[in-house]
Amino acid sequence: MSESNPSRTPVYFLGIGGPNFMEAKDHPAYHQLAAVGRGITTKVKPKAVVVFSAHWQDSPNSISVNTAEQTDLIYDFYNFPPHYYEYKYPNKGSPEVADKLIDKLSSAGIEVERVKRGLDHGVWVGFLAAFDPKNNPLNVPIVQVSLYANEDYEQHYRLGQALQSLRDEGILIIGAGMAVHNLRDFRAMRGTTKTMPYTVSFDQALKEAATAEPDARQESMSALMERSDASQAHPSLEHILPIYIAAGAAGSDRGERLWTLPEGSLNWAQYRFGQVATT
Repeated sequence: MSESNPSRTPVYFLGIGGPNFMEAKDHPAYHQLAAVGRGITTKVKPKAVVVFSAHWQDSPNSISVNTAEQTDLIYDFYNFPPHYYEYKYPNKGSPEVADKLIDKLSSAGIEVERVKRGLDHGVWVGFLAAFDPKNNPLNVPIVQVSLYANEDYEQHYRLGQALQSLRDEGILIIGAGMAVHNLRDFRAMRGTTKTMPYTVSFDQALKEAATAEPDARQESMSALMERSDASQAHPSLEHILPIYIAAGAAGSDRGERLWTLPEGSLNWAQYRFGQVATT
C-alpha cells in the first residue's frame, strides 16, 4: 500500500461549469469550489498553478504550453448576454514555469509546441469561484497546457505521469472538467428536474477507479471507459480527460473524492490526489 507524500503539492480535479456558472453564485458547486480554492490558497500555498482545461485540445500528436506572461481572457462561447464578454479574471503566466513543463514533457518523448494565448472559459469561469480576485486571490502564475486533440485516455494518463515531479517544486496541477458531461441530454432536459441515472452510476465507478490503490489506478481508470454507461456520461471525452492527467500526475499518492453532486445530465464531483500538509 502506497503512502502519500505530504511534501509534494496535491493534485486536483475540479468540476467547472459553462459561462452561466460565473453568475450562479447560489449553486452548491460554486460554494464548494470557493471552499476548495480557499484551502489551496491558505494551506497548499502553491508557487504556481498548471491547469488543463476541457476546452483546449490542440493537436492529436502534440501538447501545447502557454508561454505568455500577459494575455487577455478567451471568451470561447457564443450567444450569451453581452456583459458575459466583459468579465475579467486577473492572471499572469510564467515563461519560467512553462519552460520547466516543456523540459519535462520533452524528456518524456512528448512533442511540445510553444504558444501564446489567454485562459479559456474552462479555466477562468471556475477560477472566478475558486479564487475570487477580491476575496481569495490566487496571486501566483497560472500556466495552461492543452489536452491532446484525441480521446486516448491512456496517453493523457502518461502525460500526467511526465509532469508529476513538478509537485516537488511547489507547483500545483489542476485538471478542470466534469465527472459527467452530456450536453445533448442537458439541452433536451432543460426545464425539468430529472437526473439521469448515469450521473450516479458512472460517478460511483469513477470514484472506485480514482481512489484505487495507486499501483492499480491506471488499469482501473482504463477499464472505466469500457463501461456501458461511459458513452452516456461522456458522448465525447474532453471533459473527463483532465482527471486522467491528474491521476497520472498523482504518482504513488492516493485519490479521494472530496465532493459530488449529480444534476440533470452533469456531475460536479471534485477529487484530490495526495494530502494537504498540516504544517
